Amino acid sequence: MKINHILKNYFKTLANALPKKNLPSKSRRLALSKLLATGGAVALGASASTANAHKIDSAEEKEERFPGDPPEHFIVYQLNESEHEYHQHVLNSVGAMIGRYEDNIDIVVACFGKGIHVLAKEPGRPVHASIKEKVKSLAGQGVKFHACGRTLKSMNWTDKDMLPFAKMVDVGVADIMELQEQNYAYFSW
Repeated sequence: MKINHILKNYFKTLANALPKKNLPSKSRRLALSKLLATGGAVALGASASTANAHKIDSAEEKEERFPGDPPEHFIVYQLNESEHEYHQHVLNSVGAMIGRYEDNIDIVVACFGKGIHVLAKEPGRPVHASIKEKVKSLAGQGVKFHACGRTLKSMNWTDKDMLPFAKMVDVGVADIMELQEQNYAYFSW
């Protein structure tokens, strides 16, 4: 419906107008939904009752997120083995988390030891083409891939040997610990 499109744009405009620092994101969404149901509909010449007639029960409706909303979920995966099946399991799990939480999750894959090769431009160990493509695809969806600097140093590699989206960290295990201290859940396969 055209009116739904107009209301959605009005809703996003209101979202940008509200102070983000003073209201938590859930409170902000609740305030915006109330504004939309009443003021937005009236501003467009419709009655508030018409807007409420189309409102879906909030328990059944997926909570709407706005561009720029911080994620509510955080996870760091450990990837430190070289076997193809292991890579598949870890990366498929990452993909499943994106499928479930969409843009409401921040995912880091910490690569070190034998797992570092998935981030190498020219891996020193075999990395299946499907794994290379999956890593690139996940990075394009916002997944962060961290490469252990100590592992790279032990292999005489530098950041120039890594794919462009790989972020270098000094010590991979320390990176995992520090992410846990920032409330990231830790997952090791």
